[in-house]
Amino acid sequence: MIDIRSLSKKFNSHYALKDINLNINRGEFYCLLGPNGAGKTTTLKILTGLMKPTTGEIFIDGHHLEKDYIKVKSILGLVPDTPFLYENLTPQEFLIFVGDVYGIKKDDVLKGIDHYFSLFKLEDSRNSLIKELSHGMRQKIVYTANFIHSPLVYLIDEPLVGLDPYSIHLIKKLLKGETEKGKTILMSTHILSAAEELADRIGILKEGRLIVEASPKQLKETHGDSLEGIFLEITKNSE
Repeated sequence: MIDIRSLSKKFNSHYALKDINLNINRGEFYCLLGPNGAGKTTTLKILTGLMKPTTGEIFIDGHHLEKDYIKVKSILGLVPDTPFLYENLTPQEFLIFVGDVYGIKKDDVLKGIDHYFSLFKLEDSRNSLIKELSHGMRQKIVYTANFIHSPLVYLIDEPLVGLDPYSIHLIKKLLKGETEKGKTILMSTHILSAAEELADRIGILKEGRLIVEASPKQLKETHGDSLEGIFLEITKNSE
């Protein structure tokens, strides 16, 4: 579903990514780990088309990211770490707008709003202005937009920032449910426990290079019992 070939990104003389090759299958939950500055967010920005690579090619569901970008964007969903929303709209107005962009019938959007706002406990904020809402509430609106759109591929950067424990549990359950439907998720996170719980495979980036790729079980079998310890050891010692 995601096919990254020899991807590099250079800023001036510095490589943020260097020769990344990565294949993620349909229905797979893939977590990307790495220290700050390792290249996680850069990878996601390139996959969304927000940033162009220096070299390399990317295919999403067989479609070339740059040559068939409109098709690619139609099957992608993005949850950024800092959501951008139109602050002078209400959540309902914003979601109807998003539904219109993706060609979703208004009745289906409204049904989705009813369903997810009930789950996320957002009913009382439906007609508030977005600028009046907390970061966590905005994040729930972004998730609602994605779940209503129901893309083939989810790109998620730090998915649990600003969320309360109930919402974290719910988001993890909903995301895992999406992969069970055959959707593909590429998630960047610093929360190692979430990666261990959710990921089918984990990739670890250091200084723009993909240095380790394995399932959580394989990592523990080859490196030790603690994912935190494994991560610290690998990112400390790998060159």
